[in-house]
Amino acid sequence: MRIVYACLAGSVVAAAAAWSLPLAAQSGAGCDRACLAGVMTAYLDSLVAHDASKAPLAANARFTEDAKQLPVGEGLWKTATKLRPFRTDFLDPATGTAAVHAVVEENGAPVLLAARLRVVDRRITEVETIVVRSQQEGALFQPDALTQASAAMVTAPPAAQRMSRDALTEMALRYPGGLKVGSFETSDVPFAPGAYRLENGVRMAGPGCTFQPPSCENMRGQRLPTLAGIVAHVAAVDEENGTVLLWMDFGPGSLPGPPNAAPRSLVTFEGFKIYGGQVHAVEAMFEGMPANTASGWR
Repeated sequence: MRIVYACLAGSVVAAAAAWSLPLAAQSGAGCDRACLAGVMTAYLDSLVAHDASKAPLAANARFTEDAKQLPVGEGLWKTATKLRPFRTDFLDPATGTAAVHAVVEENGAPVLLAARLRVVDRRITEVETIVVRSQQEGALFQPDALTQASAAMVTAPPAAQRMSRDALTEMALRYPGGLKVGSFETSDVPFAPGAYRLENGVRMAGPGCTFQPPSCENMRGQRLPTLAGIVAHVAAVDEENGTVLLWMDFGPGSLPGPPNAAPRSLVTFEGFKIYGGQVHAVEAMFEGMPANTASGWR
């Protein structure tokens, strides 16, 4: 069954060695993977410098934090004080998209950051971010568990096991399809042996999981809520690295609250490692937001 939720973009998880390559070293009119990684580095460095001008921003750049449009230089640009080592890049030269899962600090306190940049002519035209500062905001919150990027996410699969962009997209979208009906078996998500899921740093499924062990070790058969109102679109796809990034709003019922409180739902940038016809890893950063919150960047 092919489940289509929205338009496609593209992605790649970059190697750490590429992060420091200067933009000047890139040739041609476009921005390749190393160029996009350099743009992301400049953006992250500009946060802790409290100086948006240190990032290659276009004059008309648009910025959202937690789906709210803010002036460039506001939000985390005002408060970030340090970059921690955890960083997973999702880079797509074909569409000029760079995205990241990262951990930063505000005066020593860890903050989860999921960000997506749109790069045109090597300038950032759009910035969309999710910033999670506490368990109250994110329902789950263990940033100290995220010390380095997971090898499973950043190691490229063998060439013989790489899949086409369409196949990667179709397989990733089976995941929200399973949440929609309350069963990964029904939506036929083929998890690999040893597959795991991290949510805001918490291992919620796979070996060593903390949510209803030991049943949570079986990701395909794990008991799920039925989230009939889930909305998802593909933010990034990379055939070389076998990575797909989805933006998802889990919808009504995904984040119960006190009686008479305004309804909220979980909104996430969720990454999937897929190759050889199987899902090997799932890593999400999410935050509770008002119900029916639209993506900050359409």
